[in-house]
Amino acid sequence: MKCLSLTALFLTIPLLATAEIKTRTIDYNQGGVPLEGYLAYDDAARGKRPGVLVIHEWDGLGSYVKKRAEQLAGLGYAAFAADIYGKGVRPSGMKECAAEAGKYKSNHALFLARIDAGLSELRKQSEVDPARIAAIGYCFGGTAVLELARSGANIAGAVSFHGGLSTSDPAAPGAVQCPILVLTGADDPNAPPESVAAFKNEMRKAGAEARVISYPGAVHGFTNPARGTDNSKGVAYNEKADKESWEAMKEFFTRIFSR
Repeated sequence: MKCLSLTALFLTIPLLATAEIKTRTIDYNQGGVPLEGYLAYDDAARGKRPGVLVIHEWDGLGSYVKKRAEQLAGLGYAAFAADIYGKGVRPSGMKECAAEAGKYKSNHALFLARIDAGLSELRKQSEVDPARIAAIGYCFGGTAVLELARSGANIAGAVSFHGGLSTSDPAAPGAVQCPILVLTGADDPNAPPESVAAFKNEMRKAGAEARVISYPGAVHGFTNPARGTDNSKGVAYNEKADKESWEAMKEFFTRIFSR
């Protein structure tokens, strides 16, 4: 019996070795503007799998959000890091980033159009089950996925990591069609207690299923190690909050994709 078990184990090793996260750059467009997204998936999986739209921080689609897409691929999802700003538009420094992000936050229609373009592109991919799609975002991207949910998008769920919670277009009663999970720092200056309370009230009035988890001692950007660890700056990495929020997202996905 022992020999048979060992044989079975050895036979599985070549199969496990073939598992690999595959990635590809995808050119697409919105309103004639070239965009460049990034798809990640595990090629060992067979058939279509749930897709996750990933929206970047205010500095655009870069290595951080691509890494998150790859991590999601490792969990069995096909993850598409969308490009909101445009191909090659990658601002640096607070002034440039604020200016670029502001173009979309001040133009709600354009913001939604760019998000929807990424969502449409994800649904087209051969690896993806278009009926099982969720969206996550970080900072600017966290704001983006909340706007997507408010718009009534047909998705399974939305997860915001340290995103802004306010909006110029509050959700109408019955508009939100998916569960929402907000993961925020309890000390985030961009999402103070009054902002959290206003968001909860908005969701209650809209009849939406929304949960907010606030992480003690965490400020803005708590999932990104590149932000350093100095909370006094208002933006800093928090390892505990990073890990706990990722686990919360995983549990959320397990629930929404089993419906």
